[in-house]
Amino acid sequence: MTTQDIFNLAIQMGILADLRGKEKVMANLEKQKKFFDKLPEDEKAEFDQDKLTNPFLDSRILNIAEDKEIKKIIVGVDMEGPEIMLAKQLGDIDLVIAHHPEGKGFSNLAEVMHLQAEVLSQYGVPINVADGLMRLRISEVDRSVNGANHNRAVDFAKLLNVNFICLHTPCDNLAARFLKNKIDKAEDLEKVEDLMKLLKEIPEYQKAGEIGVGPKVFAGNKDNYLGRVAVTEITGGTEGSPKLYEKMAMAGIGTVVGMHQSEEHRKEAEAANINVVIAGHISSDSLGINLFLDELERRGIEIVPCSGLIRVSRV
Repeated sequence: MTTQDIFNLAIQMGILADLRGKEKVMANLEKQKKFFDKLPEDEKAEFDQDKLTNPFLDSRILNIAEDKEIKKIIVGVDMEGPEIMLAKQLGDIDLVIAHHPEGKGFSNLAEVMHLQAEVLSQYGVPINVADGLMRLRISEVDRSVNGANHNRAVDFAKLLNVNFICLHTPCDNLAARFLKNKIDKAEDLEKVEDLMKLLKEIPEYQKAGEIGVGPKVFAGNKDNYLGRVAVTEITGGTEGSPKLYEKMAMAGIGTVVGMHQSEEHRKEAEAANINVVIAGHISSDSLGINLFLDELERRGIEIVPCSGLIRVSRV
């Protein structure tokens, strides 16, 4: 597999795992193509061509120094200058894969957040309400990342002649789909403590628990009834609008499973009487990354985990 092959595989797996369903994702891509076709020629030249084939713009090929067969990769949650230098020093690494966005992926982080509104509509939150509240939050996130030094790590990769990609939402989609399927299939899930026990059966969360960052109840308590469980805060870029918790409660959602949560979001969830179970940030990232890496392992690619990745193979 080449770098492009690996990236394409991640995008396809991300589409298949997307909580919106493949049809919705492909329909959104088709809308982008129609929009592009109608643009004047001068605007087409400025258009981000990745939008025509990649529904997850926080995931990008950042540098291809050498277009070669990939046999050994180094992968981590945050792969920046030090990790890229490490890859170069190791000498036999063919590709560096970051989970958290870098370069153009980071500058486009807000673009993937529309996913959250579309997923919430499947749980009964009116799409106009979810979309309206998410647009405010999306513009906030877009402004917040605008001043970052986006290409710092990319420049390391270019100067050191290292192949470099980032895979964010595709891996988060894999984690979200895995958790949703596990929760949906579980029997006798009645209280928050039952959900906590279920999460702690997952190896990535077990290992995170060993260093004190296993699943935790952020809002509500373990004796609360779960109600309807929504896996809405595992994917979709970053945290959505805190004002959505009231709308979730009105739609019949009783418990939300997430990766991480700010204090403002926690307070809004408590005010809406919604339980929030935080599975864990790096552990949830690791879960999604691992589900992708397993496919590469099956294809004979050697994997070096790095930068917080809790590597668990299910091959």
